[in-house]
Amino acid sequence: MVATTNVDGSNPGPNVVTLPDTVQYPIGNVWKIGTFAIALTPAAVATVTAPIQNFAATGIGLQVGDQVDVSPPSATANVALCSAWVSAADQLSIQWVNPTTGSLTPPAGNYTVAVLRRLPEWNNGGALQMDW
Repeated sequence: MVATTNVDGSNPGPNVVTLPDTVQYPIGNVWKIGTFAIALTPAAVATVTAPIQNFAATGIGLQVGDQVDVSPPSATANVALCSAWVSAADQLSIQWVNPTTGSLTPPAGNYTVAVLRRLPEWNNGGALQMDW
């Protein structure tokens, strides 16, 4: 049992068989979290450009507004993955940057995509964004 602090500040410790008087749960506005492997084959990125490439991400259920973190399957060798977002339902958009003097192609393979989705009823206009 994980130790949880009681309202009076005492800590019953992990060896106590009774539950504390108040269990404190984590709070925040993240509703769903997931990581997925998506097979991508990016196109070549021309010299000194920062193009956006769109990829179908069917079967995951990506929604506009999801926060995504994308990791390539290997080093990107002088071409940088600088931004990623969900641009439409089931569509992942990635912006690449190639600052070199030649065309480069990001690696093809299984990219790891971590997705965070906030609570649908979360009020972004309220005075308190987090209940600390």
